[in-house]
Amino acid sequence: MTTAAPPDSSAPVLSPPSPPRRRRAGANELGLLGIILVLGGLLAACGGTIERRVRDPQTGEQYILTRNKFLNVDRLLTLAKNTSFFAIMAIGATLVIVSGGIDLSVGGIYVLSGLAGASLLHALGPSGTLTGWPPWVVVLATMAVCLLTGLACGLINGLGVIGLGLHPFLITLGTMSIFRGVAFVATRAQSIGEFHPAFVDGFISRKMSLGTGEFIYPIPLLILIAVALWGYYFLAQTVTGRKLLAIGGNETAARYAGLNVAGLKVLTYALAGVLAGIAAMVNIGYHGSAASGDGAGYELQVIAAAVVGGASLSGGRGTALGAVLGALIICLIVDAIVVLDLDQNYSQIIVGLVIVVAATLDRWQAVWRRTNAVA
Repeated sequence: MTTAAPPDSSAPVLSPPSPPRRRRAGANELGLLGIILVLGGLLAACGGTIERRVRDPQTGEQYILTRNKFLNVDRLLTLAKNTSFFAIMAIGATLVIVSGGIDLSVGGIYVLSGLAGASLLHALGPSGTLTGWPPWVVVLATMAVCLLTGLACGLINGLGVIGLGLHPFLITLGTMSIFRGVAFVATRAQSIGEFHPAFVDGFISRKMSLGTGEFIYPIPLLILIAVALWGYYFLAQTVTGRKLLAIGGNETAARYAGLNVAGLKVLTYALAGVLAGIAAMVNIGYHGSAASGDGAGYELQVIAAAVVGGASLSGGRGTALGAVLGALIICLIVDAIVVLDLDQNYSQIIVGLVIVVAATLDRWQAVWRRTNAVA
């Protein structure tokens, strides 16, 4: 009997190369950052200037301040606030897309979750019927209502896709209409306001002075950062996130590998619903009201943000950071319509073209990867 020779301890131990997928993701995000810088530079150069009357806080004298139409505090803060809503939902859409699904109902979940939270805040408000609650209870209860409403809607989507065996496009197209219909029926197309101040001024819309007469609202951005960090960790570092990528890459192989494909797909829709609920929570806290018409057309912009951010519509690829950068690009494009004084009706056309271009590039990349793999 012969025994195998022991390994040569003097042989060098080579560290494994970094995965190609991660290298591509990093290159994709660097490319998105480059696009953002180019768009920002063009808007700063071509947007022109505006004049604003300001008052000197020490002397009380008023004077005219000329500043760049794009590169000013008000515009950038508005851009950051708008991006936070879309980016949170785009991370949820990315989770669904990387697993091979699609969610067209995100706008409906957004408005229904917002109205559920708004109804509670109105009831707890100064003219409501449930006054006298401690501020911390008001905040926690509103957060729970928004997130649980989003979770319930997401579970309906996931269980519908798995239970009925229909394409997620059809299921979420139907639930998009159902959720919006429930929102209109429940509110009779009326807006809801007069919220408890603990959730608005005391939490989401809490101001922070910059010392120059300008104020920022840091809570929406902090929530976005927290969600983005969670999304990165979930997709890139957890076993569940890698299973979702495997399902999107090859669902048949994932089934043969013993993965619970049905359960994981339901999980993605549930998480997407929760994130839409978080975005709705931020929205009602910032604006202090909610209406059944909120979130109209958000489905298009959220999916556009996910696709532009690198999520492949065929599944298997996508990152949370890419979704955030994609949302920023979409919001920059929409903001450019205002900065350049163009007809705002063009915004939907431009966003639609961006989706087509991004999907086409993704298709070309897939063909290129397959060609290289065969070669």
